[in-house]
Amino acid sequence: MMKYIYRDLVSVADYLPYGLALGLPIALILLWLVGRSGNERKKGLVSKLPIIVYAVYLAILLVITFFSRESGSRVGGMDLKLFSTWGINTRNNAFVVENVLLFIPYGFVCSLAFPWARNFFRCAWFGAMTSVMVELLQLITERGYFQIDDILTNILGTIVGFLIYWVCLGWRRHRTEK
Repeated sequence: MMKYIYRDLVSVADYLPYGLALGLPIALILLWLVGRSGNERKKGLVSKLPIIVYAVYLAILLVITFFSRESGSRVGGMDLKLFSTWGINTRNNAFVVENVLLFIPYGFVCSLAFPWARNFFRCAWFGAMTSVMVELLQLITERGYFQIDDILTNILGTIVGFLIYWVCLGWRRHRTEK
């Protein structure tokens, strides 16, 4: 299973330049939206860096989940059966693990970028909604299968990322108290 995961992670690296190029305009749009909302307290670039990283991550996520596949390559792909992908074979098990890994940065960066996402349930909910949107768009564009398992594993990845965020935050607070 590890060889599949490693090979897939290495193949994703080919799409990183495209994700970065798409992420910059998305970052500018997000920064503009945040600025217009009136919630912007800090003016420096450092304070905006988490939003930029979030936007670039979203762009990379889109490139990986859509543009790494040919349109029409996954016709009629919908699987609403829970846990249907785990245990079939080593390849499918690798896909399950990769879906968790794909959303770990989401939980971390979303919490870092947006104060409202620093709540466990809000972050998990937003990760779930993002995952549902990805799955629906994959179904509509026929560039992936709509699978309930993908949504669940993406939510799990979001939760792991959120927990990593809180551990890092606690470590940082502990260090500054000394």
